[in-house]
Amino acid sequence: MASTAILFITLALFNSICISLGFDTSPLLDFCVADSTGKACKDPKTVTANDFFLGGPHLPANTSNPNGVSINFAGAATVPGFNTLGLTLGRVEFARNGYLPPHIHPRASEVIYVVEGAVEAGFITSSPEYKYYTKILKTGDVYIVPIGLVHHVRNVAKGKSVVTATFNSQSPGFISLPNNIFAAKPPVDTNFLAATFKLDEKTVKDLQTKSWL
Repeated sequence: MASTAILFITLALFNSICISLGFDTSPLLDFCVADSTGKACKDPKTVTANDFFLGGPHLPANTSNPNGVSINFAGAATVPGFNTLGLTLGRVEFARNGYLPPHIHPRASEVIYVVEGAVEAGFITSSPEYKYYTKILKTGDVYIVPIGLVHHVRNVAKGKSVVTATFNSQSPGFISLPNNIFAAKPPVDTNFLAATFKLDEKTVKDLQTKSWL
């Protein structure tokens, strides 16, 4: 009986440790507004409503880039009140045929909400299954991408599409696979990449000269 109790306590402790390592730490204060002077937190007496406010992310964005996409972030870097709350919000606007290439957020899960238009969102599970989950999302739809998995979003509407992306981390991170592989500085060995992707070395060198976003 005692051994069973010890086992359950051990499993509960292990589970709590895993959860604590998987997400941003819980704040110990009501808020900790980022202080531009270098202090850990802004003096609460000087905090105003503007420290928790950001205007303008809804405005039309510039999508005139190769990917046809623009992202406006609301997070600790743009809204001091986000500091320590473990949240980041992005407004993503896609031109026709615009897309976010396969990428990873190493420190956060993502909730995608379609504000306008329609997008395809999909993610791929880890080895050995590599199962691909994909869905066409229309205005008002929500889709969740689990933490750390490769995923993409692309516009499938006739015109522009707009989504919001919410992350459960102050610093979700963004690892674009094409960027990491072909735009690395100094460049990754071309022979190695050619063997890895089963491409000829000339193709790899050409990919390494392109402008990646």
